[in-house]
Amino acid sequence: MTAVDDKPSAVAAPRFGLRPSLLIPLAAVAFAAAVGLALIAVIGVPVADAIAAFVDGTIGSPYALAASLNRACVFALVGFGFVLANRANLTNVGGEGQIAVGGIAATAVALYGHVAGLPLGLAFILPTLAAVIAGALWGGIAAVLKVRSGTNEVISTLLLSFIGVWLLYWCVQSPALLRKPMTSSATLPESLEIPDAAKLPLLTGDYGFPVHLGLPLTLILAVVVGVILARTLFGVRLRAVGLNPVAAYRAGISTTRTIVVALSAAGALGGLAGALMLLGEQYTLKDGFSSGYGFDGLVAGLLSRGSIPGVIAASLLFGFLRSGGINMEMTAAVPTALVVVIQGLIVITLAGAALFIEKWERR
Repeated sequence: MTAVDDKPSAVAAPRFGLRPSLLIPLAAVAFAAAVGLALIAVIGVPVADAIAAFVDGTIGSPYALAASLNRACVFALVGFGFVLANRANLTNVGGEGQIAVGGIAATAVALYGHVAGLPLGLAFILPTLAAVIAGALWGGIAAVLKVRSGTNEVISTLLLSFIGVWLLYWCVQSPALLRKPMTSSATLPESLEIPDAAKLPLLTGDYGFPVHLGLPLTLILAVVVGVILARTLFGVRLRAVGLNPVAAYRAGISTTRTIVVALSAAGALGGLAGALMLLGEQYTLKDGFSSGYGFDGLVAGLLSRGSIPGVIAASLLFGFLRSGGINMEMTAAVPTALVVVIQGLIVITLAGAALFIEKWERR
């Protein structure tokens, strides 16, 4: 007995200062950043200038930091929706379209819903709710197509994104819809600016640090989604449907209802992301106002491996990358294409790191 107790365990793993699940992604990001800097040097841009521009665009001022955090909130909401649907083995790639219809609904209610004089914050709450409902309906369309005709949700949500983007284009191009009155041929295809009362309140009231109400709302939703997935009966149903829909049905779980609720909830979070962009930052609906945020949020959800903290971490990374990349383009003359290439390198290395970690944990 003593000999057995003294024998070291065969499965004991060495202790690291940092867990591999944290160390490996950090190393992947560092490697991708080094490759990106090498590419910048190759095209003749001083690396020091590019780094300075990136830092200045992310944390160089309170305004830059706030812009990065606001962008991260949008990515996180789309990522939460992806993780929620993915727990039921559903893949929602329609964040871009859900953002678009959310922005359309929020703009329409803010401009023409006579909300400016409403008390108790209803002036911005109602447009936000309209965006949530629009996003939920957009996600619900894909859900109905899946449960009624078996349409793959990857195809339907992706195609609905194209429809949502073109619907946005139609709305801002048509004076009969949301385009502002045309006073000359130079009038831009965009909506009127939403009323001040419909804009999301700033946390500090300081336009030099314009972090809006979306930040605490996103953190609250992170907790809510995490609790739903880990601690509720609905979370169990999502997992059961994802693992084996036939067995879940035989256990009395309505797979149809679960799929509809999951994709609708994911769409609602995407619509909310559109409301945050429109009511919290841009204030005017324009063609392409979502700027690919839906796809960045999708990647944040993919890289998180089903973890809500992982979504937050990836969203912060992409928020700072987006802000820093824009400033590198403007002040260091780094080509837009190269900025996109660097962001793609980081995504690829992170995806490879996630695959490595998954194999590590299986061992």
